[in-house]
Amino acid sequence: MLKDKDLRTMIMAAALVTLIASICGYALYGIAAFILLTALGSLITGDFVYITKKRYEDISALSSYLEKVLAGGEAPNILDQEEGELSLLKTNIYKATSTLRHQKELLSKDKVALSNAIADISHQLKTPLTSMIVMNDLLMTEDDKHKRTEFLTTQSHQLDRMNWLIQTLLKLSKIDAGTITMKPEVARADELITEVMKPFEIQLELKNISYHHDNKKMLIKCDRNWTIEALQNIVKNCIEHIDEGGSLEISANETNIYSEILIKDNGCGIAEDELPHIFERFYKGSNAGKDSVGIGLALSKTIITSQHGDILVESRQGEGTRFKVRFYKTIL
Repeated sequence: MLKDKDLRTMIMAAALVTLIASICGYALYGIAAFILLTALGSLITGDFVYITKKRYEDISALSSYLEKVLAGGEAPNILDQEEGELSLLKTNIYKATSTLRHQKELLSKDKVALSNAIADISHQLKTPLTSMIVMNDLLMTEDDKHKRTEFLTTQSHQLDRMNWLIQTLLKLSKIDAGTITMKPEVARADELITEVMKPFEIQLELKNISYHHDNKKMLIKCDRNWTIEALQNIVKNCIEHIDEGGSLEISANETNIYSEILIKDNGCGIAEDELPHIFERFYKGSNAGKDSVGIGLALSKTIITSQHGDILVESRQGEGTRFKVRFYKTIL
């Protein structure tokens, strides 16, 4: 500590002032004044040295703390209950390092999420790509016109599946990364449901599925486009599990807490032990279709929860399934 030039200078100055004061006191008032002034000066100088030393030790501890943070180590808690400028500095440094640590954790999670997304895309594309490679080899050697048409149809189907899969995975990755901002607007439930069902009119007719929905002009605050996509994935899942001649019903309901869209089918239902997993990515239940990849419901869940909503599901095997999509109310 005594190697610090400024501190040495201040100690020498204090000692000099004490000496001069003591000499003057001796000259004016005698030996008693000399002893008193010398003792008082020494006490003040000693207190100054002690306080300065403690301050230097605190500053050294802060320096070590920052070195640990910069080195990427786990830094200890430096907060204390004392008052003063140094304690305020400690608090601000701790806040800054806590923010940096939190940002580091977020970056690490983003890297893991990106790695998982790449792995998911690679895994899911492997099967259709392999199929297309085989089909392409067969096309190069096949002379039969009908066989070639069959192979081309299969390839077209695989391309459509790959396109849907890639688009869905990219949407999930963007939402996870926070690069998509939901833009809530007020929409009428009946208009929303009508738009959701447009792409399924032919499927309902082909499977002879009876469809009913109420015309309640209830207001819902949501991101219209993303919510339509989420609801369409749920409806698509319901239709895939409804037998020919089955039924699908969509209704709207509201309470003082939330607005709700209910989607109900009388399909094969979901086993009780599978219910907790149906919104997990790439989870396929025992009744999943052969072309299912288990990602549609996961996207729906992500879209709705990103709007601070929720999806609840009730189901019994052989008795159908009911999805409840809830949007919790804010000031419209």
